[in-house]
Amino acid sequence: MVTLETSRLILRRWREEDVAPMAAVNADPEVMRWIRDGSVRDEPQTRGGIQAWESEWESQGFGLFAVEIRSTGELAGFTGLSVPDYFPEVLPAVEIGWRLGRSHWGQGLATEAAKAAVRFGFEERGLERIVSITQVGNDASERIITKLGMRPARETVNPTYGRRVRVYELSSDQYVDIRP
Repeated sequence: MVTLETSRLILRRWREEDVAPMAAVNADPEVMRWIRDGSVRDEPQTRGGIQAWESEWESQGFGLFAVEIRSTGELAGFTGLSVPDYFPEVLPAVEIGWRLGRSHWGQGLATEAAKAAVRFGFEERGLERIVSITQVGNDASERIITKLGMRPARETVNPTYGRRVRVYELSSDQYVDIRP
């Protein structure tokens, strides 16, 4: 089982006890505002999502990590890598994504977790390219994307939800150039 550690976080695989706190994150309309059509998700939907994320770990060798606060053991949300099957226009691709509960916003935790996941993707899984897809107007996510060193690739419309999105990308060659 893959576990990544940063100065403040543990990125790990999912556990049964993560369902309720992740469901609380998914039930917050402000958190979900920029996710797909903006709908919140309940506990059964969250459980299904976690099961799908774990399946991707088994089939792809990467997936979405549960993000745990080191000092408290609290689940903050997720970050990690997934195949954006919902968006055929960018395939083949691996996407970096994140979702944290509102109490964890504004502390640099999403950036810290995403940097660890990008490093894992390039250095441990040998990925050639990682993309990030964000809805136009989601300035907080665009700031994180910029901190990851990603570059704009295109602006388009999500075919499922009809919302405008920006696609960013980072190649393994570009990643090597921006590493500290």
